[in-house]
Amino acid sequence: MPADPAPIPPRDHALDACFLGPYGENDTLLEKLLVEFLRDHVYWRRNFHPEDPPAIGTAAARHPDYLAFEARMRRELHQLSAALKRSMPFHSPRYIGHMASDLLLPGLAAQMLALPYNPNNVSEDSAPVTIDMEVRVGLQLARMLGYVHDPARADCAFGHLTSGGTLANYQALRLALAMKAFPVALRAAGVPDIVLPGDDWQAFNLSGEAIVALLDRWQGWLAAQAPTERKRWRETVEAARIEQLGLASFFAAHPSLQVPCVLAPVTAHYSWSKGLKLLGLGRAQLDLLPTQGMRLHVDALESHLQRCARECRPVLMAVAVLGSTEYGTIDPVDGMLAARERSRARGLDFAVHVDAAWGGYLATLFRNEDGSLRTRDEIAAEFRYFPSPALHAAFGALGNTDSVTVDPHKLGYLPFGSGAFVCRDHRAMDLLAERADYVFHGGVATDYFAHFRGLGQFVAEGSKPGAAAAGVYVVHKVLPLDHRHFGRLPRATIRAAEAFHDRALRFADEVADHLCVRIPFAPDSNLVCLAMNPQGNRSLATANAFMHRLSTVLRADPHQPLQIKEFFGSVTTLRPDLLGAEQTQHIFSSLGLDAEAAEPLTILRHTLMNPYLIDVENGISYIERYFDFLARCTTALMAHGGSA
Repeated sequence: MPADPAPIPPRDHALDACFLGPYGENDTLLEKLLVEFLRDHVYWRRNFHPEDPPAIGTAAARHPDYLAFEARMRRELHQLSAALKRSMPFHSPRYIGHMASDLLLPGLAAQMLALPYNPNNVSEDSAPVTIDMEVRVGLQLARMLGYVHDPARADCAFGHLTSGGTLANYQALRLALAMKAFPVALRAAGVPDIVLPGDDWQAFNLSGEAIVALLDRWQGWLAAQAPTERKRWRETVEAARIEQLGLASFFAAHPSLQVPCVLAPVTAHYSWSKGLKLLGLGRAQLDLLPTQGMRLHVDALESHLQRCARECRPVLMAVAVLGSTEYGTIDPVDGMLAARERSRARGLDFAVHVDAAWGGYLATLFRNEDGSLRTRDEIAAEFRYFPSPALHAAFGALGNTDSVTVDPHKLGYLPFGSGAFVCRDHRAMDLLAERADYVFHGGVATDYFAHFRGLGQFVAEGSKPGAAAAGVYVVHKVLPLDHRHFGRLPRATIRAAEAFHDRALRFADEVADHLCVRIPFAPDSNLVCLAMNPQGNRSLATANAFMHRLSTVLRADPHQPLQIKEFFGSVTTLRPDLLGAEQTQHIFSSLGLDAEAAEPLTILRHTLMNPYLIDVENGISYIERYFDFLARCTTALMAHGGSA
């Protein structure tokens, strides 16, 4: 039986100050902040060298050319403002479509505050303040994920911001390839006095810990050489590295090695295909593995690793998805790590990366204020279903992975253009360093922060917006990444997802006489999908036609005012070739559809990010309103031949 409706939770007044608000309720607060810090910025300019006279005369504002320019600027800005009114209403609890919501005021204000300073986080020369903030953001995220985050420790993690999850995933591939190939280059260079693996296969299959230790020994040995010898050996090793030779020449020089593959579940984001193409490995090296309930099937991973070991096919990386883009499902990270341990016994090693672009900030629910992991019972006491034992195990294992992608511009509620890459051990980043004397200079870094003040050496980008780093940093300071602070946000949305799940079950009962409704996968996060089919219909084409007509009601029409739409949603598909025969049979049969169909099934996808879906102030549940709306829409579609 469907669960009874969940009571409206008590009001969390801390959330009231977090956002501009669905109705712009905090406009006065934002306006005060912007005016205060704009004036502060102007004072800073005027006090830089107060002896310098103003370059723009007071009479300039009355000149016809000045006035004409101002008029043109105002006209274009008014037109831009008018055009932007056609934007998606991400701020509204009526928007439950894609992975976007309102923006946190601390992040929005901090980014707007920093923009006039225009810091470029490529190096400390152009961003003496915000580059340190970016490095500290990496440590904040590392703590949330369970990595070592004390910069005084040799094995401290490191993280940096990117334009988004795609570039962070690409950075993970770059680092994994550099690490995997480095021991092979040392062997090829014939470096003396350092114990190296006996052959290229062993060198290509060292663990991440062993590679970092080897890098440490190499750097220590190199530093002990005389300047001439140091220069010669550095150039000799660099000449043997994959970054210098390129893929074709590197593997030609090591014919016993094959080009490595990357293993990922079928739910993996399309950025992995793009990344392999960019890196030159090729899309053919991406092996997509079966899932169970759209979560990585560990047995399938195990079988694939055994085959790779038999065929001496190297594996560069295995990817776990912590919140798939389409379904919000979470892979068994702990199971993947256990599979790697078993694979190591067969001589096959690889990096484990977690693509947590969507689900990364859910980790705040699992962290105490001291950074320790909360028990499942402690977390479960706050929810009806969350987290399952499998979810708790997956989040608890994050600290044992090699790297993680997190998107502050998703569940971090920050402006787009803020992704992040975090690796477990900062020392590995030296393998990505790219020198440019006009940007990066100085001697050997004396500490962790000094080492990364030439941030552009280590990242794929050149210029980087320091204002984005300021926004993320301030949010993490105002709302530390633990369950008592930032965790209030995902707590509210997970509760909303649970309420949505229960309401969907009741909705299925309410419309059962004319419509079959199913939740294809129990939600792991705050993303819930719904599959529907008119009762009595067995045709997949008819079911999809019905869903496409329904999706037009939930999709913005650029030719119509946004206000005519009651709610905004999104759709995705369930593909039989990705589901597998058993899952396809189960889901299609439960909907009354022909399970032999080979085409994808269109389903509704709901992203429940907005913290005001349950409006405590006014006693309104937008979840209830949505299902009332859905009932009206589906009834109308059926009455007008929606199943035909």
